[in-house]
Amino acid sequence: MGYNLYMKKFLLFLTSLLIGIGLFIWILKTVGWQEIKNAFLGFTGWHGIAIFGLTLLIILIGNWKWKEILRGENIKISFRNLLNPYLAGFSVMFLAPILFWGGEIFRGYILKRNDIPWSKGMSSIIIDRILEWTINLIFILIGVLIFLFMIGLPPLKLGMIFGGVFLLFFIVIFLFYLKVFKRESIVEFFFRKLGLIKINQGSTVLEIEREIFDFFKFKRKLLLKVFGLSLLRVAIMYARTWFLILFLGKEISALPALSILGFTYLAAMIPIPTALGSHEAIQTFAFNSLGLGLSVATAFTMIIRGAELIIALIGVIILFRLGIILLKNTLFKKAEN
Repeated sequence: MGYNLYMKKFLLFLTSLLIGIGLFIWILKTVGWQEIKNAFLGFTGWHGIAIFGLTLLIILIGNWKWKEILRGENIKISFRNLLNPYLAGFSVMFLAPILFWGGEIFRGYILKRNDIPWSKGMSSIIIDRILEWTINLIFILIGVLIFLFMIGLPPLKLGMIFGGVFLLFFIVIFLFYLKVFKRESIVEFFFRKLGLIKINQGSTVLEIEREIFDFFKFKRKLLLKVFGLSLLRVAIMYARTWFLILFLGKEISALPALSILGFTYLAAMIPIPTALGSHEAIQTFAFNSLGLGLSVATAFTMIIRGAELIIALIGVIILFRLGIILLKNTLFKKAEN
C-alpha cells in the first residue's frame, strides 16, 4: 500500500511537471527567443544581486514569522536553528508543490526531533500556512480588482467563474475564522460529515486544533505582530516586483505593480513545480493587457524563478543533510534496541 501511495505521488509530481514544461515551451514559442533576449539586455549583474537580496529577505522574514508563532506557543528556539528546517520545507513546497503538506510535515518532524512536541510544532506550521493563504488571497483579490478596473470588465461567463472562485475562497476563510473564534471543532465537524468514528478527545489532531484555536483566540498581540510580518513580506515582494520591472526597462505606477504582485501570488497557488509555465501564462496575459509587453513578462518570471531556485537548491542540500542525520539516528536507535 505504501509503495502504491509513493507511486501515485510521483505520478502526480511528474504530471504537474510535464504540464508546466509544456506551458513554458508554448509561451517561449509564442513570445519568441529573440524578443526574450532583448528584454534581458538592460538587466545587469547588480540588478540580479538586488533581486536575489530581496528574495532572500522575503525568506528570512518568513522564518522570523515562524519563530514568533512558536514563541506564542511557549517554544523558545533560535532564528538560526529554525532556518534549516524552514529552507528545507521551502525547497519541497517550491520544487514539488503537488506533494501537499510534504514540506510542512518535514518541518514538523525536524522540530519533533529537537524535543518540540508534535502538536506544538505542527500547529505553528499550520498557523503559518493559514496566515499566508489569507494574505495571499487578499492580495490576489486586490490585484485582480485593480487589473479589471484598469482594463475593463471581462466577459460575463469569465466574470462569473472568477467571481464564483473568489466567493468560494472567501466563504472558506470566513467559516474558518468564525469556527476559530467560536471555538467549534472543525476536525469533529468533518469527521461527523464524513460519517467517521468520533475521534478521541485526547487525540493529536484535536490537540493541534486546540493549539491553533488558542493562538488565534488568546494571543491577539502576537497575532497582530505576525500579521505585521506577513504584510512586511508583501511589501518586500511588492518592492521586488516594482524594481524588477524598472530593471527590465519599463515604467510602471503603483497600482499596476500591485496587480502584477497579485498575479504572482495566484501563480504560486497552482501546484506546478517552481510555477513553471503557469507563472509565464498568467503574467504574459497581465503584462500584455497593461501594455508592458510579452517578452518583459517572460523575463520577469524567469528572473524571479531563478532567484527562488537558488534558495530552493540550498534548501535541498539542507534537506538531504537533515535526512541523513535523521536516518543515522533512527538506525543507531534500532541497533541499541
